[in-house]
Amino acid sequence: MSDSRTVVVAAAIIADGRVLAAQRSEPPALRGGWEFPGGKVDPGETEPEALVRECREELGVEISVGPRLGPDLHSADGRFLVRVYECVLDSGTPQALEHLALRWLEAGDVDSVDWLPANRRAVDLLPDLLSATAS
Repeated sequence: MSDSRTVVVAAAIIADGRVLAAQRSEPPALRGGWEFPGGKVDPGETEPEALVRECREELGVEISVGPRLGPDLHSADGRFLVRVYECVLDSGTPQALEHLALRWLEAGDVDSVDWLPANRRAVDLLPDLLSATAS
């Protein structure tokens, strides 16, 4: 039986022991919540291709996509299957082109923002990962 949920990919962009968090601007029900940047996978697009495209559109940056971070996650309403990937910033400075704000969070700061439930399980994996990548 196939899963009919829309696949959404999210980028845990990690640099110098920090991860980038993005504050949602829409839809109204999610406005103000924090997430990993990303979006829906378009037909004919791989998940890594979608992440690269979404980060260009939302942040104005180029990234490299690494391994998956944690298991499949689900949106609160069950309509979306969320897959988070570890990513590296290749070029550019992230800009909040489609978000209210951006914040770089260190391992001890990951709980300082109100993460959306669909990202929460991946967030719980961050402190160890960030500690391992701190320079």
